[in-house]
Amino acid sequence: MKKILFYLGLIVIWVLIYEIGVNILHIWKPYIFPTPLGVLQTVGKLIANGSMGIGILVTLQRVVGGYLLSMVIGVGIGLLTTRFKGLGKQISSFILGLQTLPSICWLPFAVLWFGIGESAILFVVVIGSTFAIAIAVQDGIRNINPLYLRAAHTMGAKGVPYYRDIVFPASLPTLISGLKQGWSFAWRALMAGEMLSATKGLGVILMQGRDFADINQVMAMMIVIVVLGLLIDKLVFGRAEKSVRRRWGLDRA
Repeated sequence: MKKILFYLGLIVIWVLIYEIGVNILHIWKPYIFPTPLGVLQTVGKLIANGSMGIGILVTLQRVVGGYLLSMVIGVGIGLLTTRFKGLGKQISSFILGLQTLPSICWLPFAVLWFGIGESAILFVVVIGSTFAIAIAVQDGIRNINPLYLRAAHTMGAKGVPYYRDIVFPASLPTLISGLKQGWSFAWRALMAGEMLSATKGLGVILMQGRDFADINQVMAMMIVIVVLGLLIDKLVFGRAEKSVRRRWGLDRA
C-alpha cells in the first residue's frame, strides 16, 4: 500500500510540475514536456499496434544471449586470474580499467568490426558486462575463508570437484551480487547499442520518439525499460540472492 501511495504521489508531482511549468509559468512548450496521460496513451497505442510486444521480445532475446555469453567469458577470466596468481596480479588493474569504461565507447569498434547489425549489438552487450562478472568471481574466490580451502586440500579435493563443491558454493554471496551488477551493465549496454545500430527493440522505439519529436513516446519507453529491468532484477537475482543469504544464515526468513 505504501508503494502504491508513493507512486501516486510521484504522478501527482509530475502533473503539478507540468501544469506550473507549461500552463502557468510557460517555461516549457507542451510538446517538449511529457504528461502522465500522454505517456499512458502512447503505451496503449504501442501495445495495440504490436510494437511494444515485438520490442520487448527482441530486446530480451538480445540481452539474455549476450549476458549468458558474458557469464561464460567472465567466469573463465575470473577463474584464470585466481588460479594463476601471477597472471592475476598483472591484469587485475587492466580488467578493472576496462570495466569502468562506458559501454558506448565500444560502439565505434563494434560497427567497424561487425558492421551495423546483431553482431555489433551482441559485442557491446558482452563487452559491457564481462569484466564486471570477472571481477565478481575474483573477489568472491579471494574472500573465501582460507581455512575452508586448506581443509578441502587436506581432504584431497582438487580439479573440477574442488571448484564445483568448494570454491563456487563458498563464493556464492559475492558472486550473485557480481552477476546482478553484470546484468545491469548488460542492460545499459544493450540500450546504447539498440539506439545506434538496431532496427527493432525498445531502444529503437525510444529513438523513433526522439526523431518524431514525440516526448511522450520517449518517456514511455524510458519507463518501460526501467520497469523491465526492475522486474528481472526482482524475479531472478532478488530470489537467488535471498535464497543464498538464507542458506548462509545472513538473512532471516
